[in-house]
Amino acid sequence: MIDLTIADDVARIVLNAPEKRNALNVPALRDLGAAYDEAEAAGVRALVLRGEGPAFCAGRDIAGVDAATDDVTGYLDGHLTPLLKKMSAFPAPTFAAAHGACLGVGLGLLIATDVVYVADSAKIGSPFAALGATLDSGGHALFYERLGAHKTLDLIYTGRLMTGTEAVQSGLFSQVFPADEVNAATEGAASRAAAGATQSFLASKRLVARLRDERLALWDAVTAENINQASLRDTADYREGFAAFQEKRRPEFTGR
Repeated sequence: MIDLTIADDVARIVLNAPEKRNALNVPALRDLGAAYDEAEAAGVRALVLRGEGPAFCAGRDIAGVDAATDDVTGYLDGHLTPLLKKMSAFPAPTFAAAHGACLGVGLGLLIATDVVYVADSAKIGSPFAALGATLDSGGHALFYERLGAHKTLDLIYTGRLMTGTEAVQSGLFSQVFPADEVNAATEGAASRAAAGATQSFLASKRLVARLRDERLALWDAVTAENINQASLRDTADYREGFAAFQEKRRPEFTGR
């Protein structure tokens, strides 16, 4: 149910189980992790993640799961969290095209992606009130950071789902598009990134992760930026970018 194709320096990973709205069980999580490993080994310069069918990902596949004996810890700590960490640390810009249900694990996949474009009709929130369970996959952290405590708990208590438009207006994700345009917009952004200065993008990706995880103060962040800039001076793309600017031509970056 996990399809991977690689072309033009872009990996394209598709959740392809539309009959169950791309809900993910343990084997699917393993396959998804393997797809990221294969893409990394191929040295791609950008990655796109999307879902086939009516939904991006409706969450965990709980078909046949016995609630009384469910190995929640094994699923979350043993499989899902390592996958999300792997996705977040992928050594190239990553993009997701989200439509339909983006819930639970599906929301976590988006949180672990660098840039998320959503369909205006996407459904994002916490459906767990109806299950007697709680929001997982990083949802609490995302909602609290972007929405504050009151709206976070309102969404959790009520189970109300935001549209993609509301989610972008609230600062959760990057841009919103009509449902029939979101895949093309995401592909275009990934292709442009794959033709860009990959090492500079990765420097920013690492710094943004530090801002998120370490809450760097302003001048500490500035120092980190200065270090990044100095390290990029020795890359081929840095030299190409300066030369192209001075020669008034379009740069041709190689990702090195």
